[in-house]
Amino acid sequence: MPTVEVKNLANKKVGTVELREDVFSVPVNESLLHEAVRHYLASQRRGTHKTKTRGDVSGGGRKPWRQKGTGRARAGSIRSPLWRHGGTIHGPQPRDYSYALPRKVRLGALRSALTAKCAGEKLTVVDKLELENHKTKALREILNRLGVEKSLLIVETGENSALERASRNLSGVKLVLSREVHPYDLLAHDRILFSQAAVEKLQQAIAPTLRQSSGWPERKSRAKVKPA
Repeated sequence: MPTVEVKNLANKKVGTVELREDVFSVPVNESLLHEAVRHYLASQRRGTHKTKTRGDVSGGGRKPWRQKGTGRARAGSIRSPLWRHGGTIHGPQPRDYSYALPRKVRLGALRSALTAKCAGEKLTVVDKLELENHKTKALREILNRLGVEKSLLIVETGENSALERASRNLSGVKLVLSREVHPYDLLAHDRILFSQAAVEKLQQAIAPTLRQSSGWPERKSRAKVKPA
């Protein structure tokens, strides 16, 4: 069972916490991570792109010229897609790019991302994330003591107004609740900072069910077999 040191905000060891093997020590499934990242990026697309069809282009209320006798090709409207400044056919229209991702796929990707961070020693656990004030400079000094040099994802259990106000002005630092942790955020940030309560709550929430973790046999089919 993986064990991680618990430190305080002064970067001094105050204890240890045991991590579940079925959450922080599982085979890393790259296909699940790819699907989770693809799903996240698709849900972030605004989908507001739009081209004008011939019904949206102004003008063209009358026939440009008579049907016969001019020597020109037949034309019924200047809004035709064949004309310059005419409508666009099969162009992009507003749409929703989000789609449903199975819960097992999302949780499997989350466990794989946590395992990768734990194996790479990019995971830090502190006893509490209680700041004396909401100053960004104070939080920056704490992160320097903890050895955070690049991007950081902070995971907390509940609302922490001082931590939220202090972290929102730091480039590369993002604060999320334990119930909002996404594989994309874990992969997009170099280090992960958990409070002890947050890591315990998270691993209890995403651990496999008792049936899956204990290796119980699946229920046999009740289909009747016809006699020969």
